[in-house]
Amino acid sequence: MIEANSSAYWRATLALCIGSFMIFANVYVTQPLLPTLAREFGVTALEASWTFTVTTLTLGLSLIVYGALSDALGRRGIMILTLAGVVACGVGLSLVQDYQGLLVLRALQGLMLGGLPAIAIAYMNDEYSPRALALAVGLYIGGNTLGGIGGRLIGGFVGDWLGWQGAFVAMAGVSTLCLLIFVVLLPKSSHFEPRPLRPAAMATAIASHLKNPTLLTAYLIGGLNFFIFINQYSYITFVLAEEPYHLPASLLGLLFLTYLTGTFGSAISGKVADYLPQTRAMSLGILVLMLGSLVTLSESIWLIVLGFFMNSFGFFFCHSTASSWVSRNATHAKASASSLYLLFYYVGASTGGFYLQPFWASWRWPGVILGSLLVLSFTLFLTTLLHKRYQRSLTQAN
Repeated sequence: MIEANSSAYWRATLALCIGSFMIFANVYVTQPLLPTLAREFGVTALEASWTFTVTTLTLGLSLIVYGALSDALGRRGIMILTLAGVVACGVGLSLVQDYQGLLVLRALQGLMLGGLPAIAIAYMNDEYSPRALALAVGLYIGGNTLGGIGGRLIGGFVGDWLGWQGAFVAMAGVSTLCLLIFVVLLPKSSHFEPRPLRPAAMATAIASHLKNPTLLTAYLIGGLNFFIFINQYSYITFVLAEEPYHLPASLLGLLFLTYLTGTFGSAISGKVADYLPQTRAMSLGILVLMLGSLVTLSESIWLIVLGFFMNSFGFFFCHSTASSWVSRNATHAKASASSLYLLFYYVGASTGGFYLQPFWASWRWPGVILGSLLVLSFTLFLTTLLHKRYQRSLTQAN
């Protein structure tokens, strides 16, 4: 087994962190480019956002498939193959000439992007000792956050400098370098034991999770919160690109540095859960997200940025807690339970733009906030239901 702080530990962990960075940089590279793409192709704000949402949708749908395939065929090979597919799609995106082709390639890229997130934790479970695993998972999740920030900065700054196609060229170049490092550093699997594919058993486990009200409520909380949170970023880029701000893509990319408070929120969520029930911690995160959304109604750009700092903290604080809640409360098939949470999470990201579009069309940014608060009020209500169910379980246990 790979032990903590050994040379194999640092090689494997660095490889997975770099792979994680590559995945999420590619997912989010188009977000600061949305106003540019809307102008370039003559499409609406909603249509431009499809370059992001179609990727998260296909990524989310692919997660369960890759997890099952890796149980039968191995971890390392599938991760390398799908990362190579990400690079190939990135090269194609830099050459595409029409909007339909752009969407097709982003959808295909999403299918490739699902490989590593679906398998990385399973690889660590196979190869790492328990102590090494606990340390490595935190670093790996940090790679997710840094990838999200890095992709948006690349999209914003390079897109502002060389245009949207130049941004895809730069992203393909960065991805190629990440892939090469990943292949060189990641040790071959030594403890993987193949298991036969059993689609019927997998479908039965998924059905049982969806019938479990404790898990289903957590899935809805995570999915609906991301449904709002990530799509607020998409619409605010159009606000800040117009009067009176006129921010270029490079400065729009800097807005996503607000994700850094999300990294902090994720890190402290476990400690807060020592003092508050996880159900109450979820409620607290949603309340911060609602308050931050209200702050963004200010016309001051500094208060808008402050609001997004608050949003990021609140969202990731709740997301980390809900994800942990799923792992703790799944009584069997824990991997598929966690995969279902991620499926709801990414489907939420993919569909929230459609929900917010009528609010945007009618009332612009105040409408987006109105639509956001309606959904967040519902997820806050769901945390209350979850807390009551949690208290009943404690009473029954005593």
